[in-house]
Amino acid sequence: MKVMVTGGAGFIGTNLIKRLKKEGHQIISLDNYDSGVIENHVENVKYINADIETIEYIKGDDFDVCFHLAALSRIQPSFENPTDTFRVNVRGTEAVMEWAKHNDVKVVYAGSSSKHHNPADSPYAMYKYLGEEVCRLYKATYNVDVEIARFYNVYGPDEVIEGDWAAVIGIWRRQVRDGEIITIVGDGEQRRDFTHVEDIVDGLYKMAHTKTSLDIVDAFELGTGTNYSINEVYTMFKDKFGTECKYIPDQKGNYRETLRENDTACELLDWKPTDRLKEYIDSL
Repeated sequence: MKVMVTGGAGFIGTNLIKRLKKEGHQIISLDNYDSGVIENHVENVKYINADIETIEYIKGDDFDVCFHLAALSRIQPSFENPTDTFRVNVRGTEAVMEWAKHNDVKVVYAGSSSKHHNPADSPYAMYKYLGEEVCRLYKATYNVDVEIARFYNVYGPDEVIEGDWAAVIGIWRRQVRDGEIITIVGDGEQRRDFTHVEDIVDGLYKMAHTKTSLDIVDAFELGTGTNYSINEVYTMFKDKFGTECKYIPDQKGNYRETLRENDTACELLDWKPTDRLKEYIDSL
């Protein structure tokens, strides 16, 4: 296959590209390097440094599939910059779908488990939800072959550990590296379904090779089906590194729980995620 990966220099995109290369596919990455980094480049992959809305200028009639991962992908930064979050996550998704429609390219869209909470909790949640709705529009009205994935708290190799785009595991890795006290937001009793990036990649890859109707499934939920409190995860870090913690005030849009409960991905894709969070932390 010839494959487009938007956001291909980012965390999930890099791990996906490694899998695609292993399977022998030809790959083009489109990334503006807002959170992606050149150090993530994989040999013999073509990387285009450009904004997601420029995808319309890329000749697309020989592509088989586009994994649309490009997004402003964290809740807290979206409060500070809702306009650009809308532009990238909604208008950018529309640009990808228009390109796919004109070039007959299958799309695998990276949605978010925030769909299961009130979208109005944050600009990020709302605009990822609207991105899903754009995909559904193009599937129902224009017959574009598109599948929607929803990610749950992804961690693993190449995760972001610096800046606004780092998630909790990445933030704590940096704090441990720099000799800082681990910070726990709120009371630490919020629970998260932590899903290893290799499982996410496996789900995405299998989605590229399936086709469903909206009557069968609206989205594939990519989570382990197991969750941990943040305090429990801190215990894993303390056991490994001996670091202390401190609690800081809760943040807007901070959900009390994420947990995959829908088994459609497991059943239709023969997808078998594993809980390997402690194993991963012990390996750091």
